[in-house]
Amino acid sequence: MSEYEFTCPDCGQQIDVNTPVREATLSHGCPVCGASVSQEHFSRQ
Repeated sequence: MSEYEFTCPDCGQQIDVNTPVREATLSHGCPVCGASVSQEHFSRQ
């Protein structure tokens, strides 16, 4: 079940993610373009 909606600040991709994927995205960047992201790019669903 997805808990967050991620919106990339660079490519604009929107992805529904769970907590482990959110943590990985914060560490490694956008899974689509690799842009650095911060917690502000996630919203609770």
